[in-house]
Amino acid sequence: MSWYKKGLKFQCTGCGQCCTKEPGYVWLSAAEIDAMVAHLQISKEEFMRRYTRSVFGRISLLESKTTFDCVFLKDKKCQIYSVRPKQCRTFPWWNENLESKEAWKETAQRCEGIDHPEAPVIPFEFIEAERNK
Repeated sequence: MSWYKKGLKFQCTGCGQCCTKEPGYVWLSAAEIDAMVAHLQISKEEFMRRYTRSVFGRISLLESKTTFDCVFLKDKKCQIYSVRPKQCRTFPWWNENLESKEAWKETAQRCEGIDHPEAPVIPFEFIEAERNK
Protein backbone atom coordinates (compact mmCIF):
# COMPACT_ATOMS: atom_id res chain seq x y z
CA MET A 1 0.00 0.00 0.00
CA SER A 2 1.03 3.57 -0.58
CA TRP A 3 2.94 5.70 1.93
CA TYR A 4 -0.01 8.14 1.97
CA LYS A 5 -2.79 5.59 2.52
CA LYS A 6 -4.10 7.71 5.44
CA GLY A 7 -4.41 10.71 3.15
CA LEU A 8 -2.48 13.97 2.89
CA LYS A 9 -3.09 17.45 4.23
CA PHE A 10 -3.72 19.94 1.46
CA GLN A 11 -5.76 23.06 0.83
CA CYS A 12 -5.13 25.43 -2.04
CA THR A 13 -4.43 28.90 -0.65
CA GLY A 14 -4.58 30.61 -4.04
CA CYS A 15 -0.99 31.82 -3.67
CA GLY A 16 -0.16 31.19 -7.34
CA GLN A 17 3.22 29.62 -6.56
CA CYS A 18 2.43 26.56 -8.68
CA CYS A 19 2.07 28.89 -11.68
CA THR A 20 5.34 30.78 -11.37
CA LYS A 21 9.07 30.87 -10.64
CA GLU A 22 10.10 27.66 -12.37
CA PRO A 23 10.37 27.03 -16.09
CA GLY A 24 8.22 24.25 -17.39
CA TYR A 25 5.39 23.23 -19.63
CA VAL A 26 1.63 23.20 -19.25
CA TRP A 27 0.57 20.76 -21.94
CA LEU A 28 -2.79 21.33 -23.62
CA SER A 29 -5.22 18.92 -25.21
CA ALA A 30 -7.46 19.93 -28.11
CA ALA A 31 -10.49 19.90 -25.78
CA GLU A 32 -8.71 22.18 -23.28
CA ILE A 33 -7.79 24.61 -26.05
CA ASP A 34 -11.41 24.67 -27.23
CA ALA A 35 -12.65 25.35 -23.68
CA MET A 36 -10.18 28.22 -23.21
CA VAL A 37 -11.04 29.69 -26.61
CA ALA A 38 -14.76 29.65 -25.72
CA HIS A 39 -14.08 31.11 -22.28
CA LEU A 40 -11.95 33.93 -23.68
CA GLN A 41 -14.33 34.47 -26.62
CA ILE A 42 -11.53 34.72 -29.16
CA SER A 43 -10.67 32.72 -32.26
CA LYS A 44 -8.60 29.58 -31.98
CA GLU A 45 -5.99 31.18 -34.22
CA GLU A 46 -5.69 34.20 -31.93
CA PHE A 47 -5.50 31.97 -28.84
CA MET A 48 -2.74 29.86 -30.36
CA ARG A 49 -0.74 32.91 -31.44
CA ARG A 50 -1.08 34.87 -28.17
CA TYR A 51 -0.99 32.15 -25.51
CA THR A 52 0.76 29.01 -26.75
CA ARG A 53 4.00 27.61 -28.09
CA SER A 54 4.94 24.38 -29.78
CA VAL A 55 7.45 22.26 -27.87
CA PHE A 56 8.56 18.78 -28.93
CA GLY A 57 5.54 18.63 -31.26
CA ARG A 58 3.10 19.39 -28.43
CA ILE A 59 1.26 22.57 -27.45
CA SER A 60 2.10 24.32 -24.15
CA LEU A 61 0.94 27.55 -22.57
CA LEU A 62 3.35 30.45 -22.76
CA GLU A 63 5.19 31.71 -19.71
CA SER A 64 7.14 34.87 -18.98
CA LYS A 65 10.76 34.52 -20.05
CA THR A 66 11.92 36.41 -16.96
CA THR A 67 9.58 35.34 -14.12
CA PHE A 68 8.33 32.07 -15.63
CA ASP A 69 4.79 33.12 -14.66
CA CYS A 70 2.05 31.42 -16.65
CA VAL A 71 0.62 33.75 -19.27
CA PHE A 72 -2.74 33.59 -17.46
CA LEU A 73 -1.42 34.44 -13.98
CA LYS A 74 -2.34 38.03 -13.08
CA ASP A 75 -2.03 39.42 -9.56
CA LYS A 76 -1.38 35.87 -8.31
CA LYS A 77 -4.75 34.69 -9.71
CA CYS A 78 -5.53 32.45 -12.64
CA GLN A 79 -7.52 34.35 -15.25
CA ILE A 80 -8.94 31.12 -16.72
CA TYR A 81 -9.45 29.18 -13.47
CA SER A 82 -12.81 27.66 -14.45
CA VAL A 83 -11.29 26.20 -17.65
CA ARG A 84 -7.69 25.66 -16.52
CA PRO A 85 -5.94 22.62 -18.01
CA LYS A 86 -6.04 19.20 -16.35
CA GLN A 87 -2.36 19.54 -15.47
CA CYS A 88 -3.25 22.59 -13.35
CA ARG A 89 -6.46 21.11 -11.92
CA THR A 90 -4.70 17.99 -10.67
CA PHE A 91 -1.77 19.69 -8.92
CA PRO A 92 -0.32 18.64 -6.44
CA TRP A 93 -1.52 15.10 -7.12
CA TRP A 94 1.11 14.41 -9.78
CA ASN A 95 2.97 11.09 -9.76
CA GLU A 96 6.35 12.74 -9.22
CA ASN A 97 5.03 14.57 -6.13
CA LEU A 98 3.60 11.36 -4.67
CA GLU A 99 6.57 9.05 -5.30
CA SER A 100 7.73 9.32 -1.70
CA LYS A 101 7.40 11.33 1.50
CA GLU A 102 10.57 13.12 0.49
CA ALA A 103 9.12 14.13 -2.89
CA TRP A 104 5.96 15.39 -1.15
CA LYS A 105 8.03 17.43 1.32
CA GLU A 106 10.08 18.87 -1.52
CA THR A 107 6.87 19.92 -3.29
CA ALA A 108 5.68 21.47 -0.01
CA GLN A 109 8.64 23.86 -0.15
CA ARG A 110 7.05 25.37 -3.28
CA CYS A 111 3.39 25.02 -2.24
CA GLU A 112 2.16 26.54 1.02
CA GLY A 113 -1.12 24.56 0.81
CA ILE A 114 0.67 21.25 1.39
CA ASP A 115 0.55 20.43 5.11
CA HIS A 116 -0.99 23.86 5.78
CA PRO A 117 -2.16 24.05 9.42
CA GLU A 118 -5.79 24.64 8.35
CA ALA A 119 -5.73 22.08 5.54
CA PRO A 120 -8.05 19.09 5.73
CA VAL A 121 -6.76 15.57 5.21
CA ILE A 122 -7.54 14.59 1.63
CA PRO A 123 -8.54 10.93 1.47
CA PHE A 124 -6.38 8.39 -0.35
CA GLU A 125 -9.26 7.54 -2.71
CA PHE A 126 -9.62 11.16 -3.85
CA ILE A 127 -5.87 11.51 -4.36
CA GLU A 128 -5.77 8.35 -6.46
CA ALA A 129 -8.73 9.49 -8.56
CA GLU A 130 -7.01 12.83 -9.26
CA ARG A 131 -3.71 11.13 -9.94
CA ASN A 132 -5.28 8.82 -12.51
CA LYS A 133 -7.30 11.41 -14.44
